Amino acid sequence: MSTGAVGRAYPRLEGPAKVTGTARYAVEYPVDGVTYGWAVPSAVVRGRITRIDTTEALASPGVLAVVHHGNAPRMAPGPQPELRLLQEPTVHYRGQYVAVVVATSLEAAREGARLVRIDYDTGPHSTVLTDDHPGLYKPDQVNPSYPTDTAEGDFDAGYAAAPVQVDVTYRTPAYHNNPMEPHATTAQWHDGRLLVHDSTQGATPVRATLAELFELPQESIRVVAEHVGGGFGSKGYAKASVVLAALAARHVDRPVKLALTRQQLFGPVGYRTPTIQRVRLAADTDGRLTAICHDAISQTSTVREFAEQTAVYTRSMYAAPHRRTTHRLVRLDVPTPFWMRAPGECPGAYALESAVDELAIAVGIDPVELRVRNDTAVDPDQGRPFTSRNLVACLRDGAQRFGWAGRDPSPRSRRDGRWLIGTGMAGSSYPARARPSTATATARSDGSFLVQINATDIGTGARTAIWQVAADALGVPPERVEIRIGDSALPTAALAGGSMGTASWSWAVIRAAQALREKLRDGGPPTDEVTAEADTTEEVGGQPALPRYAYGAQFVEVRVDADTGEVRLNRMLGVFAAGRVVNPTTARSQLIGGMTMGLSMALHEEGLLDERYGDWVNHDLATYHITGCADVESIEAYWLDERDDELNPAGVKGIGEIGIVGAAAAVANAVHHATGVRIRELPIRLDKLIGVSDLA
Repeated sequence: MSTGAVGRAYPRLEGPAKVTGTARYAVEYPVDGVTYGWAVPSAVVRGRITRIDTTEALASPGVLAVVHHGNAPRMAPGPQPELRLLQEPTVHYRGQYVAVVVATSLEAAREGARLVRIDYDTGPHSTVLTDDHPGLYKPDQVNPSYPTDTAEGDFDAGYAAAPVQVDVTYRTPAYHNNPMEPHATTAQWHDGRLLVHDSTQGATPVRATLAELFELPQESIRVVAEHVGGGFGSKGYAKASVVLAALAARHVDRPVKLALTRQQLFGPVGYRTPTIQRVRLAADTDGRLTAICHDAISQTSTVREFAEQTAVYTRSMYAAPHRRTTHRLVRLDVPTPFWMRAPGECPGAYALESAVDELAIAVGIDPVELRVRNDTAVDPDQGRPFTSRNLVACLRDGAQRFGWAGRDPSPRSRRDGRWLIGTGMAGSSYPARARPSTATATARSDGSFLVQINATDIGTGARTAIWQVAADALGVPPERVEIRIGDSALPTAALAGGSMGTASWSWAVIRAAQALREKLRDGGPPTDEVTAEADTTEEVGGQPALPRYAYGAQFVEVRVDADTGEVRLNRMLGVFAAGRVVNPTTARSQLIGGMTMGLSMALHEEGLLDERYGDWVNHDLATYHITGCADVESIEAYWLDERDDELNPAGVKGIGEIGIVGAAAAVANAVHHATGVRIRELPIRLDKLIGVSDLA
């Protein structure tokens, strides 16, 4: 019996703790005898360490040890080769951690790191992605396990025969994850057991990785992540900070706190790969697509392959009889790229949705109407009906709310003094996934309930959403429910990533609550605690392989200074179809956050690599610009009431990533409408638009 908890805008459960400073993050736990670690990065791109001189560092006050490949505890080969840190003298990329200094204070550790002297033998390196790189190859699959290439029909013939053709190439730079809380860990060993407080999106996978590296049973490792200050995907699995902290703590036999600096987040923790994307679209004179091809090139490291699924977005978004997608990869002497909010779909949508806008102009059809004409109820990739597809409803509702009707499609058709005004839009989609999880629900003799699951709240409001779902499933007011999450000692659960957290965790919580209610069916409150547990592995694995997606439509108005090329956002509006919304407040926050991040991608963010030194030259927030509050004058997010019975018991799709998908394209399309200049390489900076007043 529902109590109406789901769908209400409850404030976050952890809000008071956060605003009063009592919520503890990874390196804020008090620990007796604690020491501090400072990571030492390599100063060369590619080579081999020939000598490490630690004399000065060890003589520095407070320094206890310098851990490096010559004295570090040995680790077994693990699932991620780049995590076998301090095991060998080989350097694969600049910034690779080659030592860690442990000291009695953070300041002493930092000074000790400055005093470590390292000599290298260096070799030639390659660090720049190009479309003609001799090392281009076809990976076996793309993240997470999609086919590398797909083909349906005869694209070449279909494209050649079409009366309207678009053939364009788009480029996106490297983008860097910058969560509020950096990657940080407190590690301590006790009698062969490892306790870790880590800033992670999933305590379960971190425990599994550490168990493999240190050759321990998982029961000997506990990972706690009660509060996490963001991640954007970069904390999806174990990263260097947790391994270095554990290594250092074992070496000095004392607890170690280690937090990466802001500058150190640019590289070894993962970043969004640069892309080169060629999109070819063919259509008839009515704007109906007849052929689609999306070729994507990205980079990976020489240490571990990560192939981003850039063209996968195109496989299911719009229908055409002739379709082809390809992915090619280059191994470079750089850190391994990794997840960043909507990996693959985000840059892929920028290219496809920009190309669709160019097609709309070429065929003379409104870009909203063009998308409506190419909608499909059947997934072009799988050949099966979507469980729900409300893209057209999002397009129609968004256009009405935005005031799209009557828009003059001609570029440079609106002006306010020296400001050129333009509007643009784009579609959005993102897979709706769920992963197996376990949970327990306990009834207490005082009439309260305890629900436990190793979910992770990285600042999204997940803790509160699970609490609301649990209350509804138990049929009691939320105030009678206590939630415990963020600890590998709790029932195993999916990580917070891929927009699958709430769907996965809610599924397990609902099943545990149902099992508990069945146990309590014949009586009132128990005299002793009664616990029921649930494991959704079999149920999730038995789901039919149907195409499940969230959808959206984003609309943007910009103004561009005709003299300087400065771009400012006037307003941004998105409408989304993402299943059942558990908490309107946190949902709106997630959608607006994603849209803002897409705006940042379009206008501000760009990782600049110096190919001579193989390092990011703008590795701080002073020079790597991100969108701030002053850049967002008006932003609105709405959603449709959507029911999809083929999803999960909670009926949710996940909203952490759909907001960023398509946002950059909507901005780029608006800039083109304002200026008549099509920028196909992000970000859209004023140097690419300066002098637009001189254009006809």
